[in-house]
Amino acid sequence: MNRIYLDHAATTPTHPEVVKAMLPYFTDVFGNPSTLYAYGQEARKAVEEARSKVASLINALSEEIVFTSGGTEADNFAIKGVGYADENEGNHIITTAIEHHAVLEPCKFLEKRGFTATYLPVDKYGLVDPQDVKKAITDKTILISVMHANNEVGTIEPIVAIGKIARERGIIFHTDAVQTAGHIPVNVAELGVDLLSISAHKLYGPKGIGALYIKKGTRLASFIHGGEQERRQRAGTENTPAIVGFGKAVEIVAEEMTDERTRLSHLRDKFTKGLVKQIEQIQLNGHPTERLPNNVNVTIDGTRANLVLLNLEVEGIYASTGSACSSSNPEPSHVLLALGLSPEQARSSLRFTLGRGTTEDDIERVLEVLPHIIDKAMVMSELLEGLARRSKCC
Repeated sequence: MNRIYLDHAATTPTHPEVVKAMLPYFTDVFGNPSTLYAYGQEARKAVEEARSKVASLINALSEEIVFTSGGTEADNFAIKGVGYADENEGNHIITTAIEHHAVLEPCKFLEKRGFTATYLPVDKYGLVDPQDVKKAITDKTILISVMHANNEVGTIEPIVAIGKIARERGIIFHTDAVQTAGHIPVNVAELGVDLLSISAHKLYGPKGIGALYIKKGTRLASFIHGGEQERRQRAGTENTPAIVGFGKAVEIVAEEMTDERTRLSHLRDKFTKGLVKQIEQIQLNGHPTERLPNNVNVTIDGTRANLVLLNLEVEGIYASTGSACSSSNPEPSHVLLALGLSPEQARSSLRFTLGRGTTEDDIERVLEVLPHIIDKAMVMSELLEGLARRSKCC
């Protein structure tokens, strides 16, 4: 059976050329980049070359890139780093209700330690209003954090407009670009951000490596202390193989981005039209046009998404209900609830995210089998609801 993977927002397969680039740094060029002899200096050179590639992807300076263990650490670094660097200047953070948990949880952590946070609402498409950001600013606001694009519904946020507001008020602005970097153009100067998070495994690089862009002059407190690595901003021996892989992945996606964006947008639109045509009780979640080229998030009333996913897997098709980081959480998606969906609708929602391996045949195959799976899932959902009602009565 040909397997069809449609969960690229969760993770992507590591590109073979990335693996090839990494291998020598496990065995041959294995030195610690902080050492002064040849083994270490070869590794240091590779780390700096990768740093330059990552910087180039987002139009930053090499010295503005700090490597982290991934997007979650980058988000934590940005939020806690600003919080503890500027706590004497203020203690208020502005973010949105649909952020990834890697942003929401650090905000909640700081709230328990005397900070305050405003979680702005979004409209039915998942868009935050820049004017709401402006109204939420107080004389204690030290940070605004709004994701570049939502990982569940694919909506691209008005970052440029928010960046202008942040600059006018002299407030540090962070964006989580984990879902956008390498997939759509990301230019830190045009976006007007001071901090930006990236993760390698979302763009066909290895897991366990990411980066935080820190605009020159931005004050940030380190929260991993030890040695003087990463210009004293993030202690710990650099993960040279992963960093090299990150650099290679960035090099590949930068070259392919324009064509791949066009190709995926075509497949996304074909898939969306096919779903709407064949399934009567379906609605698209997220903005109809201001969205990622590979994201299709839908609610199918009368079904249970987990039943649909199980039946899709039987057919060799892999999708999700939303963020992989929350897949074990029985609660409905906080993102979909913020869009105005009911808990039941949120539990009836599916996320399909396409990638470089997705083909026209894959889309046609899913469109062929999904309507039958939906019919089966609806029957099963009705049976389960009936059993639940009977158990309550008895």
